[in-house]
Amino acid sequence: MAKRKTSKPSNLPVEVDIISDFVCPWCWLGYKQFLEAADKTKPRPNLAFRPYMLDASVPEDGADYHEYMNAKFGEKPDSRFTAMKEQLEAAGPDAGIAFDFKAITRRPNTLKAHRLMRWAQGQDLGAACAENLFRAYMENGEDIGDVDVLCAIADKIGMDAELVRELLNSDKDKVDIQNEILFFRGLGVTGVPTFIYAGQMAVTGAQPPQTHRKVLADAAKLEPQDS
Repeated sequence: MAKRKTSKPSNLPVEVDIISDFVCPWCWLGYKQFLEAADKTKPRPNLAFRPYMLDASVPEDGADYHEYMNAKFGEKPDSRFTAMKEQLEAAGPDAGIAFDFKAITRRPNTLKAHRLMRWAQGQDLGAACAENLFRAYMENGEDIGDVDVLCAIADKIGMDAELVRELLNSDKDKVDIQNEILFFRGLGVTGVPTFIYAGQMAVTGAQPPQTHRKVLADAAKLEPQDS
């Protein structure tokens, strides 16, 4: 007798992965837009942060922000960089974000930030960690590649800051994070944020809440994947 397929019970939350980098303003905006949709979805989806580095070649101690961005986008007033900043600054307030690109002086290497997120999620502090990492960099202009900054964030959200410092000054989880980034690149992820719903559906970029609500509804109807 053939095994009958059953639909996913509607009372189980959808599992969502957000692949992002904490120096990506579109990732913060996209995350906020997702949250607006998630807050109106029952049951509320489970969200996990997954690492991605837009530029892994940035030195471990970071780079001068303005030199880095000018080399990437150009120096003309009508450059893509200027247009991007204006678009983000216009969209930010509706999402509760006050982007302040003028405050940023360093372009950090984000490997340490991703390691902190990994440990925070293990203590169910992922949302608080993400919010503080994004805000520290894009509103306060802090260097989120700096151990002192990361330890201050850890302390603020209730982690053991001294243990975090010890771990950040070691190689703990470096290779695991790098391998996870390579895994998502291998899946074809070339831009962030990328949201993966129930391991089967993807949405890329900062999308309006209604887009996420629709995909969440569709993902809730998916049959479970074979284990």
